[in-house]
Amino acid sequence: MHEKIAFSTLLWYNKKKLKLQQGENEMGIYLNPENVDFQEVLNSKIYIDKSELIQYTNSVLRTTQKYICVSRPRRFGKSMAANMLTAYYSRGCDSRGLFQGLKIATHPDFEKYLNQYNVIHLNMRDYLTESENMKELIQFVEDDLLDELQQEFSDLRMPRRKTLVKVLEQAFVQYKIPFVFIIDEWDCIFRVHKSDAASQKEYLDFLRNLLKDKSYIALAYMTGILPIKKYGEHSAINVFYEYSMTDASPIEEFTGFTEQEVQQLCEQYEMPFSETKKWYDGYCVDGVSIYNPKSVVEAMLRGKFSNYWTKTETYEALKVYIDLNQDGLRDKIAQMIAGEKVAVNPDKFQNDMTTFHSADDVLTLLVHLGYLTYDEQNRVVWIPNGEVRQEFINSIEDGGWEPVVQAIRSSERLLQATLSGDEQTVAELIEQAHQANASILKYNDENALSCVISLAYYSAQKNYTLHREMPAGKGFADIVFEPNRNCNLPALIVELKWGHSAEEAIEQIKRKNYLDCLKNYSGDVLLVGVNYDKEKHHTCKIERVFL
Repeated sequence: MHEKIAFSTLLWYNKKKLKLQQGENEMGIYLNPENVDFQEVLNSKIYIDKSELIQYTNSVLRTTQKYICVSRPRRFGKSMAANMLTAYYSRGCDSRGLFQGLKIATHPDFEKYLNQYNVIHLNMRDYLTESENMKELIQFVEDDLLDELQQEFSDLRMPRRKTLVKVLEQAFVQYKIPFVFIIDEWDCIFRVHKSDAASQKEYLDFLRNLLKDKSYIALAYMTGILPIKKYGEHSAINVFYEYSMTDASPIEEFTGFTEQEVQQLCEQYEMPFSETKKWYDGYCVDGVSIYNPKSVVEAMLRGKFSNYWTKTETYEALKVYIDLNQDGLRDKIAQMIAGEKVAVNPDKFQNDMTTFHSADDVLTLLVHLGYLTYDEQNRVVWIPNGEVRQEFINSIEDGGWEPVVQAIRSSERLLQATLSGDEQTVAELIEQAHQANASILKYNDENALSCVISLAYYSAQKNYTLHREMPAGKGFADIVFEPNRNCNLPALIVELKWGHSAEEAIEQIKRKNYLDCLKNYSGDVLLVGVNYDKEKHHTCKIERVFL
């Protein structure tokens, strides 16, 4: 172990020496860095202007709201935002030219704060990979910053105890210029060392000592995937205002792409917006529809749709959580794969990757990881889009999910049987799916049947938008499949019955005028009535009408 530590320490010092030899420290590596990282972002083929985030951070400078923690899934623009803030505030560069033409440049206080602060920009992932333990990580951070503070402030009256905090305090007292801390991937310790409570506590104590209630701080901005760990008294950095995937207001639009931004990109790159929306939309962040930026950019530049975001991590990362089957989790996952929304209580989630007391804890983690989205008003979660839904399918293809997988595999056959009016085959396939999934879903429950049918028609999601309990006429249509634009397939209205008849289901569609839900559609409509009885026998009736 000592040899490993010594080796990693040597690598770190060699890296540091190389940077010094190259003159990279002139403006600082960590203290008052240059703006080259943000310049690269601006040079990219696609850049979406998120500079008005700076207007918000300016509004909280030197206030009690100056502590900001933004948590978003991987590849959602967190580092870009961190680099932008560094370029704006750092005294180590002149960024006036970079921001000309961006939205923030039109604000009256743009120049007031431009390049006026001592900025400390840290990426904790770098330190995590270079260190063998938490003590070493913290020591590397302190050594780096102390070195650069001494170089930056050559006439600084050094305190008797040359700790990082004491030197920062003295620098502020002597020069009257406060510090802006920008810490990227602040939570990587909790993601890599998931079960190491001692290291997590040591790290939180370090951050608390460095940041909490310090007069030298004008702004502390942290980004990561997880919200701040709830750790008893060591919710030690509880001064932070958190903006997460479950509560992001008022800065929800600054990470990820908005619908308007994606529409403009689709026009520019001549890509179909409706298809883009189906693949990459669906993240509901405080009522704002947010698209996955990684996938949207890749799709625009490559000119084709694919699973770009999910390819950045193996499906096993999702599988390990959904296989827990905690507190009926498997039932809930099956419902969401079928296109349904599931109630959740995110309040008890401990903001880590190991403490799961209920299905709600697992589902809340999946929201923060980007695999689910959350509606704060209705407190429900669902799978946001087609790209992520496919990742769920990849994760369940082996190990206890055979009934669900089989239903999905048979879904194309079921859809074709429906479109051709083959009532017997439709009834048989739905019956098979219903019986196979009875171990997961309560059999004699209309909601369970609805879920099974949605699973059984899984392949239809390629060309249809599914609506559950859709307001229509004098009631609610059980399931409506609305065809996508430029799709030559008929619409489907599916009505479910228990202990009656499929014919009665068809009559209910007509009597209550469920066709009214398709008032913006013209073309063929298939009315599909499905009934099952106490003997678990299913029947089907299909009629074709025209709107």
